[in-house]
Amino acid sequence: MSVEVKVPNLPESVSDATVAKWHKKPGDSIARDENLVDLETDKVVLEVPAPADGVLKDISAEEGATVTEGEVLGLMEEGEAPSSDEDEGDDESKDSGGEESSKSGDSGKDTDDQSSAKKRESDSGRDKSAEKDLPPSARRMVAENDLDAGEIEGSGRGGRVTKGDVVKHMAGGATGPRPEERVKMSRLRSRIAERMKEAQNTAAILTSFNEVNLKEVMDIRARYKEDFQKHHGVKLGFMSFFVKACCEALQKHPVVNASVDGEEIVYHGYQDIGIAVSTDRGLLVPILRDAHRMSLAEIEQGIAEYAEKARKGTIQLEDLQGGTFTITNGGVFGSLLSTPLLNMPQSAILGMHTIKERPVAENGEIVIRPMMYIALSYDHRIIDGKDAVQFLVAVKEALEDPARMLLGL
Repeated sequence: MSVEVKVPNLPESVSDATVAKWHKKPGDSIARDENLVDLETDKVVLEVPAPADGVLKDISAEEGATVTEGEVLGLMEEGEAPSSDEDEGDDESKDSGGEESSKSGDSGKDTDDQSSAKKRESDSGRDKSAEKDLPPSARRMVAENDLDAGEIEGSGRGGRVTKGDVVKHMAGGATGPRPEERVKMSRLRSRIAERMKEAQNTAAILTSFNEVNLKEVMDIRARYKEDFQKHHGVKLGFMSFFVKACCEALQKHPVVNASVDGEEIVYHGYQDIGIAVSTDRGLLVPILRDAHRMSLAEIEQGIAEYAEKARKGTIQLEDLQGGTFTITNGGVFGSLLSTPLLNMPQSAILGMHTIKERPVAENGEIVIRPMMYIALSYDHRIIDGKDAVQFLVAVKEALEDPARMLLGL
């Protein structure tokens, strides 16, 4: 019995999705609930499981197609896939029939002509088959550069030709080609671009800077990190200290935690902190709800769970919605200083950076300390320079004397 594979219910406020990747091709066996295809929305990737055991017969929506809720993605047949032995038997039968036909030919010339024709058809079939098995990026390069897929040596699984194999094949030519590739933006990348441009076009963005001496934080981490991990099952990182420091500073300077709605300023009496997470698909910002009520351990556990979901592509849309303030850490990539862009409709974002040992003056002496530059980008329409600078100073003071912060003093 034929079974339709359809687009599942999409998250609220999402009208359509893009077919990101098929994990099966027509003729492949499928187990019930096995992931057949990934659908990409503006922010999350949805997995579409097989509705039954069987064989994938046809794909209606190819990779890159835009689909809507309930639309048919493909067709499958319930039951087992034909065994490879049966296929080989059919081929042997056809080959045998071909040989008998050749033997009954009127002349040796006719036999040679038939063999040549069969060889041309076979070669053509192999070329088409090889091109069909190429991943989309490699297929485009083959078509754009008029290459013969059958001449390219594949290094992928089962000898499959990859994009890298095509580039390598082209680089080995005598003409020294300079390949280019056009790749359509993913839904997530398009949404990121849209939001970044919206921030620049809407807000009056300004950035203020300060630096933080992280010696005390690093001493606490060195002293308690092993006990912390044993007790809470998660590592004690820097981000939890920054979240706590920002929550304290936001309570002292609530306009930094506010947002603009038309001609009104919305002051939020809570701190929902977005933590920017980099993934292969792009930047995601999951939200720690009521972060001001969370302990260091709860913050670290929340961040670890979101990071794991983001890497696996299982993060949910509701995990990314809302937020009153964002923290982004370019330091993990080695960034020394940056001016982060606002995560609209929020009015401010804190940028963390790499920690560098630098000489600083303390009590009239030059000492080496682990220093970090911090940056606050803010919407100057509602946040004055004074508020931004005082917010940064509050974050700095909390991090340079973390004991007072943790004791609630």
